[in-house]
Amino acid sequence: MTITLTNTVNALPNVEQNHVDRRRYPHGVAFMDGQYLPMSEAKVSVLDYGFLHSDATYDTAHVWDGRFFRLDLHLDRFWRGVERLRMTLPYGRREVEEILHNCVALSGHKSAYVEMICTRGSSPTFSRDPRQAENRFIAFAIPFGSVANKEQLERGLHVSISETVRIPPNSVDTTIKNYHWLDLVMGLFDAYDAGGETALILDTNGNIAEGPGFNVFIVKGGALRTPEFGVLPGITRRSVFDICAEIGLQVEAVDVSRAELRSADEVFITSTAGGIMPVTCVEKEPIGDGNVGPITRRLTKIYWQKHGDPAWSTPIAYE
Repeated sequence: MTITLTNTVNALPNVEQNHVDRRRYPHGVAFMDGQYLPMSEAKVSVLDYGFLHSDATYDTAHVWDGRFFRLDLHLDRFWRGVERLRMTLPYGRREVEEILHNCVALSGHKSAYVEMICTRGSSPTFSRDPRQAENRFIAFAIPFGSVANKEQLERGLHVSISETVRIPPNSVDTTIKNYHWLDLVMGLFDAYDAGGETALILDTNGNIAEGPGFNVFIVKGGALRTPEFGVLPGITRRSVFDICAEIGLQVEAVDVSRAELRSADEVFITSTAGGIMPVTCVEKEPIGDGNVGPITRRLTKIYWQKHGDPAWSTPIAYE
């Protein structure tokens, strides 16, 4: 069943329109091949190189209280990824922005996780020459989800460090969001085996890199540090830098060793899926006094306040 746009949502050229009852789509809405679909009907061909070769780039934004948060930054990063991977989008930036807004509006969700994807697609002759592939754009909006649950947000995550090494940036450009997640997934299994709730993995120099879908910060003596090498520069990570500049906290991107992580006064992770999330235990040892620290709490409060700031967020035009 195809779902489409009501008159209160801006339509794109060549997109069919009809009425949709938002209550029928609690699991979200996808956009594929010029159509809006229930998530259960959004399918990708097994011949798509995004599936076969993980040959794709994507970006994930979120909506909170009916407003997109820093969508322009997510679109900037998505466009850079598409260009660096030599892909071609069938829509312009303004059209993609409208598609994302429409997915959220049609779903009716006031808090949503919103993804835009460009896959290599497939070749009509199944050629392995990527220049012959027909690139494909997909988008969807589903209910908002967090890396950490409510209990973990209140008392802090328990993290384990995996010996798994992050794919080096001279092999896969880590500034391009991608689906090469096997290093992160194996790191998660290591963490679970060690009794942790999530993982941090290492860069090729043996320093802390990042975790499955998140960056990490340490606080020591009132100053913040976050890994610089071999990580995705997250939008929430960028938001922490921007907030720190506003309130006068020192923050820098540098190498962070395992010893520095363990001896930090505070540790937190950052992700579009959850925002700023405290870490109070690393390798079964408490960070600081084992409680969520004051700087983490302050940054978290400001971060969520920014979601209502017109300079940081844009409203969704629901019915």
